[in-house]
Amino acid sequence: MARVAARKLNPDREAKGRVVASWKCQDKLEQELRARGFRYIAGADEVGRGSLFGAVVAAAVILAPDTRIPGLNDSKLVEPEKREKMADRIRERAVAWTIEAVDAATIDRINIYQASRLAMKRAIERLQPSADYALVDAVPLDLPIPQCPLIQGDARCHAIAAASIIAKVYRDQMMREWDRFFPGYGLASHKGYTAPDHLAALRRLGPTPQHRMTFEPVRQNALFSLLPRDRQMELFSGARA
Repeated sequence: MARVAARKLNPDREAKGRVVASWKCQDKLEQELRARGFRYIAGADEVGRGSLFGAVVAAAVILAPDTRIPGLNDSKLVEPEKREKMADRIRERAVAWTIEAVDAATIDRINIYQASRLAMKRAIERLQPSADYALVDAVPLDLPIPQCPLIQGDARCHAIAAASIIAKVYRDQMMREWDRFFPGYGLASHKGYTAPDHLAALRRLGPTPQHRMTFEPVRQNALFSLLPRDRQMELFSGARA
């Protein structure tokens, strides 16, 4: 039932090939769903999927119909200082919000695609009140409620954008904290991604216990590894097609 409902609403079949700039972040889908009788519409998104270090973090947010947060957009398109302020407003004004993290060890065990899905699923399941519909960024989830996976949904849908912002702010804070425990890697600045200084630190210092050992730049700098060649990001190749 959930998958049928998602297919009926999903506009991505017609949207393939469009660039992000052609989309406007708005609450059109939420309005349509409320007109159909859904009350608690959750937006969910994850951050940190391509990072070499630490957890992948997901958030889920339910916004009220009259919630207005100027400038709401994909977290990657919002300046850091403004993003922090918007995260405060979202948490204050949302009907409900949750954050979930799946750690590096689990990512290595089940792969980054499944870990991202797991984080978003857990975030949605913890919402109170419970969501009766889910708008998800790109990937389908194993949920008992109807859902609509949207390609680059964080640039198109208010609820997903709100989730993107609070997840990004939360994970950035995590990286600043980890930077204190693992100085020398520059985690506070690059947040664990493949920045030149991060790669140089891996070559110089080797990976920490919080690095994702199945990701190739980490694996190739480990003293030893029984893990196969990195194919983590290939798992997403069909998810956004």
